[in-house]
Amino acid sequence: MANVQYYDVILKPIVTEKSMELMGEKKYTFLVHPEATKSQVKEAVEKMFNGTKVKSVNTMNYEGKKRRVRGTYQFGKTAKTKKAVVQLTEDSADIEIFEGL
Repeated sequence: MANVQYYDVILKPIVTEKSMELMGEKKYTFLVHPEATKSQVKEAVEKMFNGTKVKSVNTMNYEGKKRRVRGTYQFGKTAKTKKAVVQLTEDSADIEIFEGL
């Protein structure tokens, strides 16, 4: 991955019903850069959120969906995305952006 800093790795948090249930187990879900590795995601979470210790990172790659554009028979694709589920250790601090939800 060419010259991507830790603050470029995490794009935004994912807030769904399933991700909110996982927060009880100290698992947080983020949309990350498509070329980010698990070690880069771990480093980014530990640097961006003070007091957090990452136990494990699971990533999922999603291909772009096929969409109709400009008429009946023309198709395009949406962008590829990557999702990461970050498991924190038991003694780790919670991530504060999810606290008020």
